Amino acid sequence: MNAPWPVELTDGDITLRPIRLRDHRVWREVNQRNRDWLRPWEATVPPALPGRLPPRRPTYRQMVRHLRTEAQAGRMLPFVIEYRGRLVGQLTVAGITWGSMCSGHIGYWVDREVAGRGVMPTAVALAVDHCFRTVGLHRIEVCIRPENGPSRRVVEKLGFREEGLRTRYLHIDGAWRDHLVYALTTEDVPEGLLNRWHRRSLPGASQK
Repeated sequence: MNAPWPVELTDGDITLRPIRLRDHRVWREVNQRNRDWLRPWEATVPPALPGRLPPRRPTYRQMVRHLRTEAQAGRMLPFVIEYRGRLVGQLTVAGITWGSMCSGHIGYWVDREVAGRGVMPTAVALAVDHCFRTVGLHRIEVCIRPENGPSRRVVEKLGFREEGLRTRYLHIDGAWRDHLVYALTTEDVPEGLLNRWHRRSLPGASQK
C-alpha cells in the first residue's frame, strides 16, 4: 500500500507541499540562517565503526532524491512548509509502516522568524489529518528531546499524548540523545486534528 503522493495541503496562510530540487537556494538560506537555533535538535551521523570510512552528510540534491524515492515507495511524506507563500521550514512523515501497525512518525523544523505564529501546530495538524483520513494510518508519533521546549509545546498544544522516554534514541548534535514519545491515534481525534487545533486556538478557548 502506498501513501498518496505528491500532495499539497493548505490551511489559510500555511501550505505543505512536496520538497523540490529547485528549492535548494531558499531552503539553504533559511536553514543556514537558523543554524544556531536548530543545531541542538537536528539529527547527526554517528561515528563510523573502526576501519570504516567516516560517514558523510548527504548533499541537498541527494537528500531530495532519497526523500522522493521513499515517498514513491510509500514509506515517507516529505514536505516543505510555506507561510504566506514563503518557504519557512520542513516537515517529514517518515517510518511509514503498514500491515498490523499502520503508523508513522513526524519530524519538523521551522524558521525562528515565524515561530509562535501557529505555523508549526497547523502544519502538524494538516499532516496528521492527511495521514489518518487519506493515507490510512492509525497512529502518528513525534519524538522530541526533553530539553526542546518549543517543539514540545507544539505537540502539547495539539493534544498529543506523552507516552514515555526512549533512552539514547537518536544521534543528535553529536551524541545519542534521550527522546520523549508523543502520540495520537485516529480514535483520539474523531473530529480531525486541524478542527481541534482551530477550536483550541480561539481566544479564551480551553486546552482540554
